Amino acid sequence: MSGLKKAKSAKPSVALSIPDGSPRLYQKLAQKLIQELSSGKFSIGDRLPAERELSAQYDVSRPAVREAMIALEVLGLIEVRVGSGAYVKRRPNDNDQSTFNVTAFELMEARQLFESEAAALAAVHITDDELEQLDTLVKQIARGNRQKNVGGDAENADQAFHCLIASATRNSAVVRTVEELWHLRTASPECALLLEKARTANVKPVVEEHTAIVEALRSRNPDAARKAMSKHLQAVIDHLLFAFEEKALAETRKSVESTRERYTRALKK
Repeated sequence: MSGLKKAKSAKPSVALSIPDGSPRLYQKLAQKLIQELSSGKFSIGDRLPAERELSAQYDVSRPAVREAMIALEVLGLIEVRVGSGAYVKRRPNDNDQSTFNVTAFELMEARQLFESEAAALAAVHITDDELEQLDTLVKQIARGNRQKNVGGDAENADQAFHCLIASATRNSAVVRTVEELWHLRTASPECALLLEKARTANVKPVVEEHTAIVEALRSRNPDAARKAMSKHLQAVIDHLLFAFEEKALAETRKSVESTRERYTRALKK
């Protein structure tokens, strides 16, 4: 389970190969875990194997495991406790096999494809007035990030920023595509759940990345604008992948420190 496949004591990995036209890898893994829950391999209240163990056992990436766990959490089959792991909440029923939606990682992959090219096109058509509006939105993102409540104003300004760039392409199809991608952030349960987890992990729009996009657009350089947008959206994907692990580590450190303080106080009595 440690990932050392040559060790005799380790379980052999089970590769989840996917033919063309079949469900995504995370869906195959989610379905496999649903089957295991249905078979009684895990009882209600049991802790599921850690993400790293599942990755090694089924020979899949950790992002795929994370997406599968989110799908099960959306279905209400498991409860994910920060710093502790995933626990079985209920047994599956017949309706739990097909309720998969767009995941946050699929959405970000699509955004990186479409919005990077949208930025390149916008660099050719954007006006000075639109650049000033983008500057204003970056300032609003910065103010929103300083607020105690994560989300809200910063997220609204972030969405307006990206939609304004789409509008600057002068292509209504691009505008509608980008608007629909942003709509999916809340319309898809998987995306909405991960967005809420991002808020909990204090993930915020990065001002410097948005500033770099504006400067690339101001230079009227399509390639620079494309790269700046792609770099920004890749950073967002990276935050989604790692922020929750860091949050879990922080919670663990906090718990260990609290235990150490209690132990120290007990020794002094």
